[in-house]
Amino acid sequence: MPEEITSLLLEWNGGDRDALDRLIPLVYDELRRLAHRHMRRERPGHPLQTTALVNEAYLRLIDSSRVRWKSRAHFFAVSAQLMRRILVDTARSRQKLKRGGAAAVVPLEEAAIVAAGRPIDLIALDLALSKLTEFDERKGTVVELRYFGGLSVDETAEVLAVSPITVMRDWDLAKVWLLRELSGKPE
Repeated sequence: MPEEITSLLLEWNGGDRDALDRLIPLVYDELRRLAHRHMRRERPGHPLQTTALVNEAYLRLIDSSRVRWKSRAHFFAVSAQLMRRILVDTARSRQKLKRGGAAAVVPLEEAAIVAAGRPIDLIALDLALSKLTEFDERKGTVVELRYFGGLSVDETAEVLAVSPITVMRDWDLAKVWLLRELSGKPE
């Protein structure tokens, strides 16, 4: 199935609109799982539901005709980036409405940046990740692909055209960097 998805993405790149119609049923469940993972980290009563997040990401994906799809992993990496932007935009809008009120709380597991159950706000994470990306673009992208995109080490390595060992090294260093940044402790 990954090969079929990649093939359909390449056909879509080539202008075949029917390829998109055949692609969507193949990727929809995986997009839903990705969106559900994002939504599990949100506070109860979040204005977006899983289906709404998938639909918004889908609309942005089909509107992204400038993207030259390379593979299934690349597609889901872009999908994860879109979902992250949608959730951050929603958090910022909510914060503006509350005039500086509490931002969305996101519990991150130990394997995904900080200790399990430790809540951080999504806007702070987004800012920290943006700083990391300015400092080291590849490490920022590794976090985005692994944490937000749910890509495996091998899939991340494929998207970035680096070795899996490089991905693991970047992942480990990025987690430490983000933990320090989010905790507000000096180096």
